[in-house]
Order: sequence, then structure tokens, then C-alpha cells
Amino acid sequence: MSENLIVPTMAQMMAEGKQPEILFWVGSAGSFDDRAKKISRAFVKILNKANVNFAVLGTEESCTGDVAKRAGNEFLFQMQALMNIELLNAYEVKKIVTCDPHSFNCLKNEYPSLGGNYEVLHHTQFIQQLLKEGRIDFNKDTYKGSRITFHDPCYLGRANNEYQAPREILSQTNAEIVEMKRSKSSALCCGAGGAQMFKEPEKGNMEINVLRTQDALETTPNIIATGCPYCNTMMTDGVKFAHKENEVKVLDIAEIIANAQKL
Repeated sequence: MSENLIVPTMAQMMAEGKQPEILFWVGSAGSFDDRAKKISRAFVKILNKANVNFAVLGTEESCTGDVAKRAGNEFLFQMQALMNIELLNAYEVKKIVTCDPHSFNCLKNEYPSLGGNYEVLHHTQFIQQLLKEGRIDFNKDTYKGSRITFHDPCYLGRANNEYQAPREILSQTNAEIVEMKRSKSSALCCGAGGAQMFKEPEKGNMEINVLRTQDALETTPNIIATGCPYCNTMMTDGVKFAHKENEVKVLDIAEIIANAQKL
């Protein structure tokens, strides 16, 4: 990796007797999927630039168990969750930030009943905080004249009622923000949620990601902004299906901000 990213692990922090401000939960997609790794790197660049004292679990991080739960395997979910909770509690983790709304929802809403109580933020919420505190700034002209439409991830929007943070961040870019006809609480799923990412589509006349991408393309955007690695994959595939990949980019909000910071 050519970038000089500073990514300490919790184990290193503990060895030095330090406690980070936040734990960055990278998630399965952000760790293994080549496209999603770019989102993870963009977010780390933002954290480094803002001098945020953070750490990752590194090789100690395991899947949250979200996919197992959505697919109906409660036993596997609880095994995964309890293993993670034991580790997080041993490290005395208090605050977790993740780029994955599925991990966000799982850690925030499903871990407490198993003994895992943490303050959990989606990366758009944390970036919004950093902007409000004046800890990051960026070139307001980078996206001037661009049209950006934001696709609401189900697990951030409808499941956790967070619609403002991503839009507030985008509104500061000086781009023209255009809403799809189905947005916020009426937004359509990208087609990957609820473990659908890992199964074949059911019979029908159109795949959900193609339909959702049509919603986005109707706004004639230059950029489709996402806040979820799964949404990013599905919308990217939808753009390719429409043969628009030379005209329309699909970028995570972290990438949009990192680009504007010339990182």
C-alpha cells in the first residue's frame, strides 16, 4: 500500500497503556471486498487528517453475525456476537464507528441484550461531528457544479432513522444535491440487505438494484453517493447495467470528503 496510513490496533494501544477515542469497526466488506477497502482507506485518511485517536481490532475483528441473523441462523449470530463482545469488553471499548450500516445496526441495537453496550456511530454521523467541531475542512470547490443524489441505506435510514447526517455533509460540498422520487423513509432498498447479497435473485421482471439505479439516474446525477459498501456494489452494478459507468460515478460519502481534502 503506497499510502502512509496510520492504523494502530487495539492490541498495540493496550500494550502502550492507551485508550483510543474511537474503535473503527472495519466490517467484513471493508476488510475483504476490493471496492469497499477503498471506502475504509478513505475514512482512515479523514481520521488521520483530523488527528482522531482511533484504533482497529485488526486480525481480532470477526463478523458481527448480522448476515447469519438475517438469514435465520440465530445460533451462529449469538456465537459470533458473544465472541466479539468478550473481546470488546476486554479492551474496555466505549465508542465504535463503522462505515457499514449493517454492522452499525447490529452493534447498536442487537449487541446490548447480549452484554455489549457501546456508543455506536455510522461514519457519516462521525464525519458530521468532526465538521461541526471544526476538526476537518475541505475544498468547497471540488464538487461545485456537480449533481449528487444520495441513496439511503436501509439500515441507516429506515432502521435507525438517520437521514440528516449524510445530507448535511453533502450540502457543504457546494454540489447540487438532488433527491430521488423515493428517498428517506420511502427509499427503495438496493437489493443487498437482509443477506440478499449472498443469494440468487428471485423470479421477477427486474432486479432490485437495476430498479433502484433507475431512480438515481432519473435525477441525471454526476455522482450517486452512498453510505454503505453493499449499496455501493449494487448501485455500481446498476450503473454498469445502464451503460452509464463513463458518465456517473458511485462514491461513498467518505470518498467524496477525502477527495475534497485531496487525500
